[in-house]
Amino acid sequence: MKKYDYLIVGSGLYGATFAHELLKKGKTVLVVEKRDHIGGNIYTKKMDNIDVHIYGAHIFHTSDEEVWNYVNSLVKFNDFINSPIAYYKGKYYHMPFNMNTFHEMWGVTTADEAKKIIEEQVKKENITTPKNLEEQALSLVGRDIYETLVKGYTEKQRGRKATELPAFIIKRLPLRFEYNNNYFNDKYQGIPIGGYTLLIEKLLDGADIILNTDYLKNKEKFDSVATKTIYTGPIDEYFNYKFGPLDYRSLRFDIEKYNKEFYQPNCVINYTEYEVPYTRIIEHKYFENDKSPVTYITKEYPDNYELGKERYYPINDDKNNTLYAKYKDEASKLNNVFFGGRLANYKYYDMDDTIRAALDDAKKELKNE
Repeated sequence: MKKYDYLIVGSGLYGATFAHELLKKGKTVLVVEKRDHIGGNIYTKKMDNIDVHIYGAHIFHTSDEEVWNYVNSLVKFNDFINSPIAYYKGKYYHMPFNMNTFHEMWGVTTADEAKKIIEEQVKKENITTPKNLEEQALSLVGRDIYETLVKGYTEKQRGRKATELPAFIIKRLPLRFEYNNNYFNDKYQGIPIGGYTLLIEKLLDGADIILNTDYLKNKEKFDSVATKTIYTGPIDEYFNYKFGPLDYRSLRFDIEKYNKEFYQPNCVINYTEYEVPYTRIIEHKYFENDKSPVTYITKEYPDNYELGKERYYPINDDKNNTLYAKYKDEASKLNNVFFGGRLANYKYYDMDDTIRAALDDAKKELKNE
């Protein structure tokens, strides 16, 4: 194999952004990807003229102007606004919790009316020191909102009853006393026109890419062809789980095709009843207003994690944070391997945070050469 300045393990958003910054400075880069495609979990695939988000909905949002300008310098983003709705026992409710939600739930039309109901329900619960997530939520929003829109959804996501979950998981439940369905508060929001794979292709332009290849099975061989390795995979797997595996929550995505123009009346619908096994259904053509006589939806199912499944959400409790610290200490002893990204850092990142971290890390790396 030819020699490279850098080997990047993983072609997700962090690895691709890091690669782009290196390539701009004239560095040679080899990217090794375990999957049969680039892009990691933001991979999109064009199906019947619809850009389908294969690993669930990814909606870009940020208040970081530099990051927003950065991605738009590569691909054009549209102005898609995430305004999900919830479905509970035959009725729709707007999200996040705002005056539309309160009107749908209680028929109120003013902020004062909504505040009064919430305050009365919170007072009725008489919870001063919440002992678990359920009590914490009830002390914030009262019984109606909790039972309808929080309880079932949270228990499905977490895989445990709300009474068995620690209170600190929900520090606050944002309440908007205005008619505003925009889920995010960030200044910028949108979807790349042409899909996220196009963004990754732009970021990796100029790099050599090897797909369907497990770097860890030939670690010494791949490390030998580059001066330095940027590793974005699971940190515990890198060290062969010597201290034990880190815990995650996983997800399963079932993609279905329907021979009709639309399946549902909104892009994202959350199913908040515990008895409904999936947490949400997304309909992909809404993201870019794609024109097609057919449509694709994804049902998203929370899943318990075990080795071999996809890792989505780290379980950052005391046990796992202590375990991660051991792996991080091992990683710090390696001179020619840098660990970055959500799996290597055992940390959940939004997409803009991922890009920001990659830009900052690449800047430091280039400066220290």
